[in-house]
Formats: sequence, structure tokens, C-alpha cells
Amino acid sequence: MEKRRGRSSQGVTIREVAARAGVSPMTVSRVINNENNVTPATSAAVMAAIQELKYTPNPAARRLAGSETFRIGLLYSNPSVAFLSEFLLGALDESSKTGHQLVVEKCGATAATEKAALQKLLQSGVDGIVLPPPLCEAKSILADIAKSGVAAVAVAAGQPGPDVATVRIDNYKAAHRMTQHLLSLGHRAIGFIKGHPNQTVSDQRLHGFLDALSEAGLDPRAAPIEQGYFNYRSGLAAADKLLALEPRPTAIFAANDDMAAAVLATAHRLGLNVPVDLSIAGFDDTLIAGTIWPALTTVRQPIAAMGRAAVSMLLDEMKRRRGGGGGTPAQQLLRHTLVERESTAAPSKP
Repeated sequence: MEKRRGRSSQGVTIREVAARAGVSPMTVSRVINNENNVTPATSAAVMAAIQELKYTPNPAARRLAGSETFRIGLLYSNPSVAFLSEFLLGALDESSKTGHQLVVEKCGATAATEKAALQKLLQSGVDGIVLPPPLCEAKSILADIAKSGVAAVAVAAGQPGPDVATVRIDNYKAAHRMTQHLLSLGHRAIGFIKGHPNQTVSDQRLHGFLDALSEAGLDPRAAPIEQGYFNYRSGLAAADKLLALEPRPTAIFAANDDMAAAVLATAHRLGLNVPVDLSIAGFDDTLIAGTIWPALTTVRQPIAAMGRAAVSMLLDEMKRRRGGGGGTPAQQLLRHTLVERESTAAPSKP
């Protein structure tokens, strides 16, 4: 099988052919090698690009089978800097260890900027793409990637699809467990800050919270809940509303650490003693959880491990496709952990 680093005698690379045809280098390789898992329309587009550019596969490149370096694209628009930083460290660690190149591309929050950033990655000749949240569930992005023929791994998708490899945790169980912890401390008036509505995991964490309340004999409809967007600023706005309630909640569970840190800052501003007057819990166990005071009780989502797993799974998926595409994309469920620190305690007595 031809390897990606080949050049023609005219200096045209397989990447340039892929860019001209609007497909991945891997797809060009499939066409050149007469593999049967390429549609006639795609094959025709590739052949037209080959003829137009006068590309000739380099025989030496064919002898490099098994030793090539892949270009892995990572497309992100995550509002949580803490999550993204930890995820990138994991992805960079795995790509470096395995000798592959990681190409990072940021996109805006609109569908148009997402599509533009994706096209930029595809035209650069990436062999596969990693999609952290929220792009892991962006239907138009997933559809465009599938159309391009490039392999992809969705990270932390709440509803993994059968056609894309996925690595995630069980967000429902994780939020359920944290709520049980707060209940075990004696809290009954527990507020909740939801995650961004464009992510399925936000609903899963909310339902884990609500079901735990119901199982404890509490009315989940009475629970004070505010909308957040997985960023610090939205946590401040939600905390202001929750802490203005009478009676005030004795505990607040935020759907990520950035928002929980904002609750803690608001509590300090109001002169509340955490955890004596208010217990606070988060989700993710990012760097901020252990650096704020008091340190945050949270759910440890193995974010760096998810980054490493995503790169490893993507490499496996590309090899699976090269081998003929048999089987289905991998689905990996990682373990979560409840990390108890100083921000939670039993509620103080009236």
C-alpha cells in the first residue's frame, strides 16, 4: 500500500491530490491501490485530480508500509480552558509517544466557523480527526467528516453513534454518585448548575442528580436549578441566583469545575464560609479543582487519559479502515472517581 510521504517526479504530493479531490490522503491511497471500499464518485474525483496534477505514486513510498507518520487533526471549540488544556496534554503525549503529528485547529461557536475550520483541517491533509466536546456531537461536522472518508474519534459524547469511535465516561452514574455523596453528608437543599444545552452530557448529569434526589425521597421538582454553559462567567450568574434564594441551599453541585469555582468565588464575596455555610461540588477534576481554596470535591473524569485514548483509538481506526474496514468503530468507557476534598461537609445546624 502506498505511503503518504510519496512524491511524484513532478514534485506533487499525495496530500495535494487529496486536497484537489476534497478527500483524505488515505482515500487517495485506496483509489491508487484499487481497494473496493471507495464509492465510484469519489474514485472518479481522485482519478481526475491525479490526471490534472500529473501525480505519479512513488514506488519507494509503497515499500514504507507500516512505518508512516500520520497527521492527526484535533478540532476544538470547548468553552472550558481547564478541560481543553488537560485534554491537549494527553493527546500530545500519545501522539509524541507514537511518533505521529498532532495538528490543532480552533473554531468559533457558529456552524459556519465550525465547517470552515473543518475544511481547513481536511485540506491540510490530515489522516484522522479527534473531536472533543461539544463538536463530538455536532451532526453537520460528523456528516462532513464521514463524507470526506477521514476517520474520527468522538470524545465525551453523551450518545455515541454506531458509525464513529467514541471514548467517554458514564456521566449519569457520575452525577448520581456525587449527589448521593452530598445526601450522605446530610444535605437536603441542594442546588444544581446545568451544563451547556448543546451537549447531551449536560442532560445526563442533570438526570443523575434528579434521580438521586428522588431515590432519597425528595421531590426533584423542588430542587433549585440554574442554567450554566460550562464556563466561569455562567457559573457566576447561576451562583448569584442560587445564593439569593430564601432559604438558601446548603450545597450546590455544578456540572463542571469552572462553574463550581465561580460558585466558590461568589460564596467568598458574600462572606459565606465554605464548607460550613455552603458545600460546593464540581465535575471533571481539572487543575483548578486542586488549586482553589478550599480544594474542590469533584468527579474525576480522566481527561488526559481520554486524550491519550482518543489518539490511540484513531490510529487503530485508520488501520482498521486500511485493512478493508471490517468490524465496527471502537467504543471505550473509562472509569470515573469521586474525589472528596475540603469544599464539602455536613450542613451546619440552625
